[in-house]
Amino acid sequence: MRDLAFVAIMIPLLGMAAARPFVGALLWSWISFMSPQREMWGFASALPWAQTTFLVTLLGCAIAREPKRLPLNAVTVLLLLFGAGVTATSLVALQSAEIVWREWERVMKILAGVLLTAALLTTRERIHALIWMIAIAIGFFGVKGGIFTVMTGGVHKVLGPPDSILADRNHLATALLVAVPLMNYLRLQSRHAIVRAGLVAAMVSTVFAAIGSQSRGALVALIASAFVFWVRSRGKITSGIIVAAVVAAVLTFMPESWVERMRTIQDYEHEGSAMGRVMIWTASWQIALARPLTGGGFRAMYSQEIVNRYAPGIPARAAHSIWFETLGEHGFVVFALWLGVLAAGMAYSLRVVRLARRRPELRWAYDLARMAQVSTVAYAAGGTFLSLQYWDVQWTLMAVLAAAHGLVAAAVREAAPAPAQPAAPGWRRRAALPTGAATLARADRARP
Repeated sequence: MRDLAFVAIMIPLLGMAAARPFVGALLWSWISFMSPQREMWGFASALPWAQTTFLVTLLGCAIAREPKRLPLNAVTVLLLLFGAGVTATSLVALQSAEIVWREWERVMKILAGVLLTAALLTTRERIHALIWMIAIAIGFFGVKGGIFTVMTGGVHKVLGPPDSILADRNHLATALLVAVPLMNYLRLQSRHAIVRAGLVAAMVSTVFAAIGSQSRGALVALIASAFVFWVRSRGKITSGIIVAAVVAAVLTFMPESWVERMRTIQDYEHEGSAMGRVMIWTASWQIALARPLTGGGFRAMYSQEIVNRYAPGIPARAAHSIWFETLGEHGFVVFALWLGVLAAGMAYSLRVVRLARRRPELRWAYDLARMAQVSTVAYAAGGTFLSLQYWDVQWTLMAVLAAAHGLVAAAVREAAPAPAQPAAPGWRRRAALPTGAATLARADRARP
């Protein structure tokens, strides 16, 4: 029954996507970010919804009056170069061709979806709608997981949707913390008190869910993002009290077993999981040093044979770090491109803040840029311990910042006063003045 209901919803939405491609971009984002089909139990869970939505949206772009040109900004150009770079490294990858090209195909599909979305982000309303989609897609698990954590006393772990990028509880926890600042942006922009109150409740529940995942990386990301959230908030006294109260309430609520697990962060040298990460980071670094231009290719660190060539004695496993896994898989050049996407997004956010600071009509962009900075800190801090380097949500957020910068820069240019024309010399200047003004000018010249 659930599968039939899902299909009944998707069919008209796909029809709308063919007529209005941005609806397709939102639909693709929902499926890609949330994987709602994984909540189904029957045939609907196995259908290629993301691919179908992407193709229908492309069809809509061809037949509807939508932009046909990708905006060339720092984020989109770097994403294109990154796609070309991972293609080159895949040609000389060390892993088996089947594994490498399967992973390459997955990353290319994500890049294509993000770039198509970027081409359709042409208005403030579309940006706002996409942020709502991110908040809904991830916030669903935040609200659901927060309620579960409270009802079970925090004893059981919060998990993400199976067979998705957020299935791992550590990935889910970081995603939840990325979503919280975006929910706050929506709260700041919402006019209705009920919507604002609902978003506050969703934010609190999402923080509970992130802590309920029992991820140590989530705790690190929570502390880092809470500090930046306070710095980037408007009333710092009020926001500081709220942040401290929420964090204290969540930490106090969690059981002793959670506290004991978090304490192992201080004693990482004697904790097997933490030392395993440090060791595989070393192996990733060694692979990158040995193959600086290409790295080992997709999933090189997962092969014991490959790891033994460059770092004998270290067990093969996921690098569990967006930094080291990207570096080990693709080398320094492609890593620089990947890092450049994040840097470009942050540069755009800083410029948006500067341009929109004293312009009430651009307050939406100011709030969005500041909250996106908090989200990126959460991603960077949590991703230090996760293999979440090809996450579509973060790339989409960078594309959003680039689009917001384009709109803000255009608005500022339009509002700028026209440059004054140079005064014409002699009689031509007097002739251009009104009659009374010309008489006064002649009288003024006649004075001794």
